[in-house]
Amino acid sequence: MAEEENRTFQASLERSRKIEEDIVKNPLRYRVLTGDRPTGRLHIGHYFGSLQNRVRLSKMGVPTMILIADYQVLTDHDAFDEISQNTRQLVIDYLAAGIEPGENVIIYPHSYVPECNQLMLPFLTLVSSAELERNPTVKEEIQSGIAGGKMKGVNAGMLTYPVHQACDILFCKGNVVPVGKDQLPHIELTRTIARKFNEKYCAGREPIFPLPDALLSKTPSILGLDGGQKMSKSRGNAVMLCATEDETARLIKKARTDAERRISYDPEGRPEVANLLMLVSLCTGESPESVAERIGDGGGGMLKAMLTEALNETLRPLRARRAELEKNPDYIRSVLLDGAERARAIAIKTLDEVRAAMNMVI
Repeated sequence: MAEEENRTFQASLERSRKIEEDIVKNPLRYRVLTGDRPTGRLHIGHYFGSLQNRVRLSKMGVPTMILIADYQVLTDHDAFDEISQNTRQLVIDYLAAGIEPGENVIIYPHSYVPECNQLMLPFLTLVSSAELERNPTVKEEIQSGIAGGKMKGVNAGMLTYPVHQACDILFCKGNVVPVGKDQLPHIELTRTIARKFNEKYCAGREPIFPLPDALLSKTPSILGLDGGQKMSKSRGNAVMLCATEDETARLIKKARTDAERRISYDPEGRPEVANLLMLVSLCTGESPESVAERIGDGGGGMLKAMLTEALNETLRPLRARRAELEKNPDYIRSVLLDGAERARAIAIKTLDEVRAAMNMVI
């Protein structure tokens, strides 16, 4: 199994490399599908890990669909009372980071595109329950959800979550999905569904769905300020994009380092220090090794001071823009409604093609 997973990863890595080379020359050959679940405001892990890349791709002219996956919150969160508020805050974070809704960029909430969800039934018939049950990403999310108290049990929506994601990707015929390595099983299942649908229903005619590829993130995994786990608001180890400069300074001051005075970049031996060095590097463009050399015997205090300054400097324009957007809720709502209308137009066209292929047109 490990050998098979490694082969899949290497194949995905090679396809991702070729896309990166080609997308610069031929941006209109691709349609990116990306997004987030509205479970809370975004933090610096999201900013460096995905938001900057979305801005890069959209400014290159790549057609980009940004999904706010509100329905998917219900799969592993018992709380739903803040979905609407969190949706608006996601849009504010997107726009403040530099994403510009327009001809090539559509931001929309999942629940406002019912035609997308109508793909769920035919897609479910193309996968087995065993395939869903052995999905490693779903297994991990279930374990995390139960252990963290977000889930009291496993609902059917959690098991079918990867098929739901396939609907999200394929309704707009997305052929590029920026993800980390941990999301590859979802992309592979989407490719399987697209291939099986085309083989079963499109024999002798033009295939309806592309086989999407993962665009693997080049940003290393960003740990929380505790240095031991992925950055997360729920774990209390994150710097939120909406935090003030003083709040950022206080959070970083509490960040974990170690007892060694001389600063060095050693991700294996000194993960907490290495994580803070990498964050400075992401802000300044300087290598983590060079940052460490500059600090030398300055210790954890100097490292934290440098990170505080670099992070606040980097996020200052974003935070100023964020404050402006907070005052204009009508504009935020208009972005969502316009995006939903445009996404629905795409979904209706795809659903018409699917009905025709399955001989369901009346």
